[in-house]
Amino acid sequence: MARCPLSLSRKLCLLLASSLFALSASAADADAPAPRRLDLDSAWRAAFANDPILRAARAGAEAGQEAVPLARAQLRPQIGVSVGRNFNELETDTTVLGRPVNTRQDYYSGTQAVTVRMPLLQPVQWAVLRQAGAQVVEAEANLANARQQLATRLAEAYFDLLLADDQIALVQAQTQAHASQLEAARKALAAGSGIRTDIDEAQARLDLDTAQALETRQQRELARRRLQHLVGEPFAGITPLGVDRLRSHPPTAGELDDWLALADENSPELQLLRARHEGAVEELAKGRARHLPTVDAIAQVNRGVSDNINRINSTTTQSTIGIQFNMALYSGGGVNAAIRQARAELVRAEENLAAQRLDLNLRLHREHRGVTEGLLRIKALEQAVLSAEQLSLSSRRAYQAGARTTLDVLNAEQQLATARRDLSQARYATLSAYVRLQTLSGVFDDRRLADLNALFDSNPTPGPK
Repeated sequence: MARCPLSLSRKLCLLLASSLFALSASAADADAPAPRRLDLDSAWRAAFANDPILRAARAGAEAGQEAVPLARAQLRPQIGVSVGRNFNELETDTTVLGRPVNTRQDYYSGTQAVTVRMPLLQPVQWAVLRQAGAQVVEAEANLANARQQLATRLAEAYFDLLLADDQIALVQAQTQAHASQLEAARKALAAGSGIRTDIDEAQARLDLDTAQALETRQQRELARRRLQHLVGEPFAGITPLGVDRLRSHPPTAGELDDWLALADENSPELQLLRARHEGAVEELAKGRARHLPTVDAIAQVNRGVSDNINRINSTTTQSTIGIQFNMALYSGGGVNAAIRQARAELVRAEENLAAQRLDLNLRLHREHRGVTEGLLRIKALEQAVLSAEQLSLSSRRAYQAGARTTLDVLNAEQQLATARRDLSQARYATLSAYVRLQTLSGVFDDRRLADLNALFDSNPTPGPK
């Protein structure tokens, strides 16, 4: 840090330093990009790049791709080089003409060898290669499954945040209505035409609104954090649902049999278990192959320098080529045990695949009904909201005419708020079921994401913060 000039006081120097620091911090904040507003498409792209679960699955798929090269390498020629150099001390005791003679000699020895081994018949390694192919398919299916699950988690987090926004708006509207009713009840009591019970009823509802407002804000904060953790970045807001677009272009579930056929062909969950089943088949084949012989072709060049005490200071070169045959005759029962183990694992893989197929069909049936019945529920609740709005309006007019009480008006307002809340929940529950129907079938992609994103309004009116 630069020293303060002598002509300036210490306090003035501190003031200048703090001002410069504040200006630099303001400039850094100005240069930082402002959080953007997210729609489903931008949220998906951010989550696709930042979600740690998907990144882990992507790394697992990259690692799984190497299983085939590793297995194929065992069926290709193996070339090795070995070099050795040793220091030797040779001490010899002999008898010459009846007299003992001791001689000592120090020398270096060494070997250099090049060996080429070419597998000709390796049943076990061929089974390993086929098993490696199944492992690659399993890794790719695991990545596809992680991608589909990310789409489900993202859609649910996005819809939960929108639902929380709707709940806050409904509570605010309900609070305003109850506050107006409380004010009207107080004026009526002051004018001599009201009763104290009307004030207490309105005040109780208003106090309950305060508790509900706190709860909805907490739910909104939790939903916002959940979505932010998925996208991996802060955001200014999200694009709300276009109700008119949903009404004019509702999602279509189609026939359940079509979804079942799509899932049987494209579901990552089934592909994952099919790959494991194929791996179990090859594991059984690998165990049986251990009873079979193996044949290798071997070629070797070996050069030795003083490699024998009888050939000190001499160099020898030996070249060999031949066929090596190996066959296990008895391994302590280990091969038979491995076969029995592999057979049991194969049965487990078959049963897991069958159970997963049944469970997937059940979930598809549930989500299909969630879409078809959800659309019917949305229409019914839209009509219920219209009826509740009419009831609220009629109750207010009747209250002003003296034919209804404050409790009647409050109950009508509560019925309207409940209908609006149920309608909002039904819309997002239906959309969530539609996304899960596609992800369970393994067909959720960018095109389907664009179709879903088109239901959201890119120019919304300002909503609650």
